[in-house]
Amino acid sequence: MQSTDKNVSQSITQVIAASSLGTLIEWYDFYIFGSLAVIIGQQLFPSDAGASALINTLAIFAAGFIVRPFGALVFGRLGDLIGRKYTFLLTLVLMGGSTFLIGLIPSYSSIGYAAPILVLILRLVQGLALGGEYGGAATYVAEHAPVGRRGFFTSWIQTTATLGLFLSLGVIVLTKNLLGAGAFADWGWRIPFLVSILLVGVSIYIRMKMHESPVFTKLKAEGKVSTNPLKESFQKKANFKMVLLALFGATMGQGVIWYTGQFYAQSFLENTCKLDFNESRYVLLWAILFATPFFVVFGSWSDKVGRKWIMLTGMLLGVICYRPIYQYFIDATNVREFQKTELKSASDPVVKRTLVKDTKDSLITTTVFKTLNNGMTFKEATVVTIPDDVLATYPEPQTLIKDVTLSGPSYIIIIALVFFQVLLVTMVYGPIAAFLVELFPTKIRYTSMSLPYHIGNGVFGGLVPFIATLVASFNGSTPLSGLWYPIGIAALSFVIGAVYIDNKGDANVAD
Repeated sequence: MQSTDKNVSQSITQVIAASSLGTLIEWYDFYIFGSLAVIIGQQLFPSDAGASALINTLAIFAAGFIVRPFGALVFGRLGDLIGRKYTFLLTLVLMGGSTFLIGLIPSYSSIGYAAPILVLILRLVQGLALGGEYGGAATYVAEHAPVGRRGFFTSWIQTTATLGLFLSLGVIVLTKNLLGAGAFADWGWRIPFLVSILLVGVSIYIRMKMHESPVFTKLKAEGKVSTNPLKESFQKKANFKMVLLALFGATMGQGVIWYTGQFYAQSFLENTCKLDFNESRYVLLWAILFATPFFVVFGSWSDKVGRKWIMLTGMLLGVICYRPIYQYFIDATNVREFQKTELKSASDPVVKRTLVKDTKDSLITTTVFKTLNNGMTFKEATVVTIPDDVLATYPEPQTLIKDVTLSGPSYIIIIALVFFQVLLVTMVYGPIAAFLVELFPTKIRYTSMSLPYHIGNGVFGGLVPFIATLVASFNGSTPLSGLWYPIGIAALSFVIGAVYIDNKGDANVAD
């Protein structure tokens, strides 16, 4: 008996390792783009595009999320027809290839608007591939997992999204530190995209050695494989009801919690609070490092107490806590106010003159590096346009803050607050794979679970950075205005889930 248990344990360990590695690499490929949105925007759009370059780049980033449900339909159908293994092998190849090609696309200065159009096409391919990957990996692991431990084993797949983000941030920071800021912004940003092809190659080799899910193999041997997974998933009233419940009562709220706690947090710190490029990423890296084990903690706990209230508690805490957390981010980085009483030193000004494109006007940028008594540092840049016409009226100079670095206490508190947000991510995300797998029968599981997951995460969740940034840019808005989108979605999902979802712990998935 001990020998059998050991063999089962080794088998599920190998299944988790092979599935997780490939899924982690796909998430890495998908998230590099978001982590480099500011630099990519500068490469894809005209140099004078200003804030619209970031918004347009986030829109391209969001496009990859929007098509994920279509990938779920296409590859979910394939997975239910031909099997889990070969379907998510195909998604891995598509994701890796498109990521590599993004690293080769020339900039706007070389091919004009063809650059963002080509990148958009490749982002759409990425979104389609990811739409098929997650459902396959989660289903594959769940169908190997022993009864009573499905939440625990599928939670390892859940770590891959956050670890993929962690890996992408780590590679970006390492590459930037090795090359220097100038070279990285010029061409070094391409390296994280290009090296992914090596990771994909290793994962393809490993996945080729995997066996098909035993539950699907049995279904196929018995001749019970669905002939039309899409029709069975969405035309049968009872099953379609479960698809809608999974979307509006679980994955919709889970998606906005995930993308607020990890993507929007880093974007807000960098673009609103003006934190230094590396500083904002170090904050997220530390938070992810400490929080990631809780995916497994909450996944395992859901086997004992049920999935429902763990996920809904994470949503409710996000609704309550987001605005106070982000208000602290603003207050703790308000160097304009701090320097009135806390200025310790200021460097000699560095003056740079550049010509304004298509004019003879000059742009004069005067930058001063400042240090505060509390240890914070930042750069203050005064920008003024000098008209070529000596009789013209000089515009008012603009004063910009950038490259803020934090002092010890505020640095620790901000890491703790981002950690708390990632902890909420682990609560909503850790049990979600087991929850979705248990809702649907084997023959249509890949299709049925993939669609609500990718609409909830890809559309509702993936649009958080874009919508929140866009709302905050409207006239009359405050920096916190964008938070109403994830707060509203999470609150609605909490109410629907609390009323309609059953608190199941572990159900049979072999049907």
